[in-house]
Amino acid sequence: HCSFASRRAGEDKGLKSGLYGFTYCTDCIMIKTHSFRRLNQLAALEEREGGIDQFTRAYETFGVQRRHDNSLVFFEWAPAAEALFLAGDFNGWDKFSHRYTKQPFGKWELVIPAKADGSPGLEHGSKLKVVVHTENGERLYRISPWAKYVTQQENARVYDWVHWDPPEPYTPVHKRPDKPRSLRIYECHVGIASPEGKVASYSNFTANVLPRIKDLGYNCIQMMAVMEHAYYASFGYQITSFFAASSRYGTPEDLKRLIDAAHALGIVVLLDMVHSHASKNTEDGLNRFDGSDSCFFHAPPRGQHSLWDSRLFNYSSWEVLRFLLSNLRWWMEEYRFDGFRFDGITSMLYHHHGIGRSSFSGDYSEYFGLQVDEDSLVYLMLANHILHTLYPTCITIAEDVSGMPALCRGVEEGGLGFDYRLAMAVPDKWIQILKEFKDEDWDIGNIIHTLINRRYGEKCIAYSESHDQALVGDKTLAFWLMDKEMYTNMSSLVPMTAVIDRGIQLHKMIRLLTHALGGEGYLNFIGNEFGHPEWLDFPREGNNQSYHYARRQFDLLEAAKHLRYVQLYAFDRHMNLTEDAYGWLAAPPAYVSTKHEEDKVIVFERAKVVFIFNFHPTRSYQDYTVAVEVSGKYTIKLDSDDVQFGGHGRLDHHTEFFTKPQDFNGRSNVMQVKGVLLYQFLI
Repeated sequence: HCSFASRRAGEDKGLKSGLYGFTYCTDCIMIKTHSFRRLNQLAALEEREGGIDQFTRAYETFGVQRRHDNSLVFFEWAPAAEALFLAGDFNGWDKFSHRYTKQPFGKWELVIPAKADGSPGLEHGSKLKVVVHTENGERLYRISPWAKYVTQQENARVYDWVHWDPPEPYTPVHKRPDKPRSLRIYECHVGIASPEGKVASYSNFTANVLPRIKDLGYNCIQMMAVMEHAYYASFGYQITSFFAASSRYGTPEDLKRLIDAAHALGIVVLLDMVHSHASKNTEDGLNRFDGSDSCFFHAPPRGQHSLWDSRLFNYSSWEVLRFLLSNLRWWMEEYRFDGFRFDGITSMLYHHHGIGRSSFSGDYSEYFGLQVDEDSLVYLMLANHILHTLYPTCITIAEDVSGMPALCRGVEEGGLGFDYRLAMAVPDKWIQILKEFKDEDWDIGNIIHTLINRRYGEKCIAYSESHDQALVGDKTLAFWLMDKEMYTNMSSLVPMTAVIDRGIQLHKMIRLLTHALGGEGYLNFIGNEFGHPEWLDFPREGNNQSYHYARRQFDLLEAAKHLRYVQLYAFDRHMNLTEDAYGWLAAPPAYVSTKHEEDKVIVFERAKVVFIFNFHPTRSYQDYTVAVEVSGKYTIKLDSDDVQFGGHGRLDHHTEFFTKPQDFNGRSNVMQVKGVLLYQFLI
């Protein structure tokens, strides 16, 4: 029997007869084929490169390296180039004085000896360019694909390659934290992490945002837009320099201090890893590095993404594998990240990149066939195998909207090896509901189905909203719920309006329901924990390069304690701290005992905790019968109606609830709960 086979009532879809009367699953053959290809790649790495450790440390060979005698070795892969030169402020930008020597397999090498006094031939901070001469007679100025720091002068069009070799590099002090039992992720962007209308810094994040994240009870941060990108408004998804931490926020040493400070607080740090595509920039990107259309990428049209207007990697290329896998090692070793959220996995997995597909039905024919890009799939298997082999506590998360089976199963099983996948249908469902329905018309069964509809044995990160829902053109949950009244009626010094009252209560309930029922991890986007009142829009031509919406208004919490944002912040904090105490994210999936459409009541158990939600806009209930499995005494541990959370304080937290044996809704016991107002959760 095959758990991946597409078995339906009355048919054996995907099963074919084999020798001796056995049957075999065509889907499993695909999975095993991918697994064999991965094993073959690993065997080839052992034979040709001395193993995965050596192969994935190419950042110690390529680009520029300083030897013990302070000579500098420059090494590049540019197979289509006719000649390579190095120019920079060290040689007065002479285009011909320092020529690379051609090596086998399209490699090029240049050695610059140490100075007479024994110091390095190039000073720290020197600006450089690779000068590429092509077969067509072109002279191209390029940044090394392995550049570790690039900067952009004010009003300049392209970035400069800066030789980064500080005399006193930052040395981490704190060890990596243990892998969290329950993953509670704070998705963040360094540049917007300030109320001021400017690009905020790594140092600001370290001093002002990390303590806030710790206080909120998050144990993981997921950092966006760190890999260098020339266009700020791309949100960090059009990468130009894959080995460079973005200089717009500070220096590499500043980022290392940030991560070390997070580790000191017990917070693990994930990097938003973009290996699904690359910027099409040429002068400060990978595109046409050696003058050809197919150095790091497939030649057009396969190597072009029609919607993203970007280039697509050739994952079958040995040198591209070296580049990308070493890129993962670089961020783990040099900056001590604890794992990655892989962006755009759906685009990688399929030749169609998900374009023109509004949804996936879940039929296995969509996941196994010629539409699957096996080169990309095997690359992801290799990446996860190497990361989890070399770093057993590494965390990898896949952003996939297609529902690819076995995405989060081990590579030894034929899976792709991710630890988690993002539950991307959940925020879409909440936005759809808020757009299309009055809350009295919500379909409780449909909400529950969306929250629990995930592949058993594959962990999910649940979230009610992320950066996608915060972007200009859309609205955050808080804005959908309260809209313009957020600008006028959020003060606790005046009576609460009906819109603000209902909006605040639903904001809390949506987030806790998603937190407790939707997955094995939870994610929040920076600022949304307190109902950030505005969308996110980066400076661009369309808004006159304004930073007004490219910031997070933390001052709404500090400078104005009477605003109800403080109450939403307090609830988010207590929600996380309560999960930390009881561990429902690390527990098996919940048992839903009640999903009553007329009452708008949801009851479920997870980790010996009973959750009770009443989504009815006008009706409360007395002596509501609740099914539970574990007998005994239950007390209130978290209550959305608590005054400190913007509620009305209508429940007595000293009340004790006792069970009695009775089969009800699939459980062995019941208890009568008095005052089901908005929701309670009991233990």
